[in-house]
Amino acid sequence: MRTLDVPGASLHYEVRGSGPVLLLICGGIYDAAGYAGLAGLLADRCTVVAYDRRGNSRSPLAGPPGRQEVAVHADDASRLLAEVGGGPAFVFGNSSGAQIALEFAVRHPEQVRALVAHEAPLLGLLPDAAHWESVIADVERAYRDGGVGPAMGVFGAAMGMSGGGESGGEAAEPPRPEMLEMFARFEKNTDFFIGYEVPGFGRHVLDVAALRESPVSITVAVGAESAGEPPHRAGLALAERLGGPAETYPGDHGGFGAEAPAFADRLAKAFAS
Repeated sequence: MRTLDVPGASLHYEVRGSGPVLLLICGGIYDAAGYAGLAGLLADRCTVVAYDRRGNSRSPLAGPPGRQEVAVHADDASRLLAEVGGGPAFVFGNSSGAQIALEFAVRHPEQVRALVAHEAPLLGLLPDAAHWESVIADVERAYRDGGVGPAMGVFGAAMGMSGGGESGGEAAEPPRPEMLEMFARFEKNTDFFIGYEVPGFGRHVLDVAALRESPVSITVAVGAESAGEPPHRAGLALAERLGGPAETYPGDHGGFGAEAPAFADRLAKAFAS
């Protein structure tokens, strides 16, 4: 476990294993611990780097919280890879972490060997994009007027997620002390997520044309059990715009946790090819 100072924040990150570098970028309310199972399964093949994104868990901001932008988080990923010295690297991102990973590939393609973007909620790519702009505005209003509870209620009702959602979908097991600590961090992260990440991330516009021309190998992945949910639909829309099919990965939006062994195998095969 190490820390890296970046403009406006200090990043907590963890390194496991040996071999080519694989950077794991989490989304939503979770942190590096949400990837512990996946990282452990891949550490015999890769140097796995996972981190808490700025403003979450053990990566405090240097000042008061403000609206978060995907580009700033992508630059954090760039600085972290430069610190560990393993580029170009394999990159995996889930949910809003996949948004960051894709923006990272746009802004710093020389650092990315191959990328798997799992269910990036690029709501602006959906046919009902105007509806999602309205939802984000409603979330902002609910947070301003009532705080995290009402805002999460609006967001959750609109998303209609049935599975792992934004929390990572860890496999069921008796809670260990470290898991209880992790869930306590996730609960605290919820306020930052709904109040400061959703407005900026939900309106993020990805430069798809730049990705189509990029030398980076990009795999768009969706969950086998999340069909019809907004991030799954957005993944299909992104794959179509990139000119290829989306790959179906085990589980739902949080399949990397609940289906970690099968998910790790799919990632290893994607990067090996």
